[in-house]
Amino acid sequence: MFKGLGNIAGMMKQFSEMQGKMQEMQDKLGQLRFEGSAGGGMVNVEANGQQKILGCKIDQTLFDSGDKEMIEDLLIAATNQALDKAREGAAEEMAQITGGMNIPGLEEALSKFNPNA
Repeated sequence: MFKGLGNIAGMMKQFSEMQGKMQEMQDKLGQLRFEGSAGGGMVNVEANGQQKILGCKIDQTLFDSGDKEMIEDLLIAATNQALDKAREGAAEEMAQITGGMNIPGLEEALSKFNPNA
């Protein structure tokens, strides 16, 4: 009758360990930096591995040109590039932490995990 309790305790321990690894991974992802650029480097956007935008630099000559639409387009392009690199970097980091194991649903679950929420 109580034999099943040992299995539950073991599962709870594994779950707790997995939570710890997920937190460790999120901390590591927060330290990674990725940069996207557009317009020949006139717009640069920095993101971390948690896909948060950390900074943006726009060359003064773009402001001087007065072309608001072009600045907006370049900003979007640089931001998308930075976020794409962040997603790729996060996927590589997950593969290292999980040892390349293909755990169904893990990538989706980790993408929703946000310790800052």
